[in-house]
Amino acid sequence: MRQVVMHGPGDVRVEDRENPAIIEPTDAIIRLSATCICGSDLWPYRGAEPVDHQVMGHEYVGVVEEIGSEVHTIKVGDFVVGSFWASDNTCEVCRAGYQAYCTHRVLMGTLGTQSELARVPLADGTLVATPGMPEPDLIPSLMAASDVLGTGWFAAVAAEVGPGKTVAVVGDGAVGLLGVLAAKQLGAARIIAFSRHADRQALAREFGATDIVVERGEAGVAKVKELTGGLGAHSVIEAVGTQEAMMQAIHSTRPGGHVGFVGVSHDVAIPGDELFMAGVHIHGGPAPVRQFLPDLIQLIWNRAIDPGKVFDLTLPLDRAAEGYQAMDERSAIKVLLTL
Repeated sequence: MRQVVMHGPGDVRVEDRENPAIIEPTDAIIRLSATCICGSDLWPYRGAEPVDHQVMGHEYVGVVEEIGSEVHTIKVGDFVVGSFWASDNTCEVCRAGYQAYCTHRVLMGTLGTQSELARVPLADGTLVATPGMPEPDLIPSLMAASDVLGTGWFAAVAAEVGPGKTVAVVGDGAVGLLGVLAAKQLGAARIIAFSRHADRQALAREFGATDIVVERGEAGVAKVKELTGGLGAHSVIEAVGTQEAMMQAIHSTRPGGHVGFVGVSHDVAIPGDELFMAGVHIHGGPAPVRQFLPDLIQLIWNRAIDPGKVFDLTLPLDRAAEGYQAMDERSAIKVLLTL
């Protein structure tokens, strides 16, 4: 099969690799219908994380080709969506809705899903079948559900977004934009999106943003305070993972408000005195996408939401290196790879 391998920072290649096989009786093999490049894949691409001949990708949709002897909830021929964490969905942590912390979890990025085929461990707990074979135009949105939609949704839930609330979203990548969409779906009255890019601003407004703030850091915080009568937002989504973004999120939140953070943290350290005096709730981390998948798939199937619009560049798998470059240069929000 063909699979994306990152040999080192900036060095992405598509190689012929051995087809995956059933290893555990709880495994499934899927043939991918699409895959994509995640913003988090850019950390090693830019040298911010170590990488050495690593298979890439953790987002996936496709058709089940083979199942292990202990797989019972999906069958060969099903079109399925899975989370970037494989989970059994039965342990105590999973039952509490935190499948990303499953006691038997497997990070799909270690197996790689920017490929023609993929082995999915814990298939019964990880994969969710769609109601039927989707129309081709639904595949990008189902692809988004595998990570960025579910992550943006979790961020909104962690930030306690709800009817009548004002929400601010730090980060205008795919996760931040889909955090805007989630906030709209969850009933937010006002959604403030931080963005300096016209194309991302337009998509944020399409997804439900009512206000755009171009300022960053303390200037951005001041603008949010100005828009909210000096109080700050009830709910703030942090979808970047840097020190500046985290502090911007905390300072944009009113006392008693909630921050939902899902940006992959890099060198983030919250000063204790600022945290103590902020009076805000902070919750987040790796998103338990599996918790939300059934509902998100149904919303997509019913065409109530169209998260696939975050894919503004589509390339064949063999041109994955171009996709990484486009996202690194911010000429693309998110790249869909077709097979």
